[in-house]
Amino acid sequence: MKTLIINIKQLVQVEEEPRKWVAGADMAKLGMIDDAYLLIDGDRIEAFGKMSELNQDAIYENTDTVQEVDATGRLVLPAYCDSHTHLVYAGSREIEYIDKIKGLSYEEIAKRGGGILNSAERIRKASEQELFDSAYARLQEIASLGTGAVEIKSGYGLDTESELKMLRVIKRLKEETPLTIKSTFLGAHAVPLEYKGRQTEYVDLIINEMIPAVAAEDLADYIDVFCDKGFFTVEDTDRMLNAGMKYGMRAKIHANELDYSGGIQVGVKYNALSVDHLEYVGEEEIAALKGSETMPTVLPGAAFFLNMPYSPVRAMINAGLPVALASDFNPGSSPSGNMKFVMSLGCVNYKMLPEEVINATTINSAYAMGVEDELGSIAVGKKANFYITAPITGIEYLPYAYGSDLVEAVFLNGEQI
Repeated sequence: MKTLIINIKQLVQVEEEPRKWVAGADMAKLGMIDDAYLLIDGDRIEAFGKMSELNQDAIYENTDTVQEVDATGRLVLPAYCDSHTHLVYAGSREIEYIDKIKGLSYEEIAKRGGGILNSAERIRKASEQELFDSAYARLQEIASLGTGAVEIKSGYGLDTESELKMLRVIKRLKEETPLTIKSTFLGAHAVPLEYKGRQTEYVDLIINEMIPAVAAEDLADYIDVFCDKGFFTVEDTDRMLNAGMKYGMRAKIHANELDYSGGIQVGVKYNALSVDHLEYVGEEEIAALKGSETMPTVLPGAAFFLNMPYSPVRAMINAGLPVALASDFNPGSSPSGNMKFVMSLGCVNYKMLPEEVINATTINSAYAMGVEDELGSIAVGKKANFYITAPITGIEYLPYAYGSDLVEAVFLNGEQI
């Protein structure tokens, strides 16, 4: 079956020759076609162009079934790729939200058993079915808001069986939802209470038991480590990434959220697909990233929710780097997977242009989760993941109207969900 979207006011993020990412000054450029059409065949993009060039007779000649959608006054954009989430979790953490309002820091809450350790206790008690059901509902929510691909991390188990439980849930979500999902093993999210004062022993457990067990069930596409002040050291991270690499798990790193941790440099050393958070980035970190294959990924929702310093996005872009944006959807520091709001935060707090935030949440974030060949732009042969907006004036209105749901229809794998 074919689907023909006609009379599109603006078809956004079109590419004649797909790129792996956009960087530097090119992030302010966006391929767009006014008064456009988009033709889908099955789950793939077959053609696109100006309405004046559309030969509808030729389309209907070759098939009896063409679904036609009139997008007059509306924009069509590739679905968001959310390259950093923790959306498999048990229970919310609004009490810690109140603690933050009262002045406690992220580190202070973590030291007294809150934060990640709070979520770990709940994960250990929850069944796989309970975790699946709650995560499935969150996936439905973010899909309705225009997200078509998502990376999901473990990291709230912090023991072998609980980490495997989370990853099995992610595997089932891959199989039972229309979203494109990548899974990341994050056993090194925090040191569990039972290993307090014995961090090296916990790192040994990850290397000698968890990683081989994850690999034996083929549960993870990537491996992640929280390399930061108060969490895992550069030396710890080096050991774990090296172990993961031996099992075919490419690195994705939590780095430099709380301090200049060295996480960016160790990520680049191991050819990490991305380094994420990046509140603390200076000249040395930018120099390390230049010329690498590692995507700098900023998580505006977490910095907003925790009232943290903002990553120097403009400095990175001005240095010629690419930048991706992701939601960090999790119960403690970013309880939202709304990527349109992430774009708004990118504009307001990081002084990014609308074109830049669209690039950062589509083509660049697709690269940051390893799906740039399939997703992230409107290109012939790519997967037909896109959304149709409500009638709006142009791309600028998307981040401008930060509280409005402007998604009218979402298509994943060529089908409207």
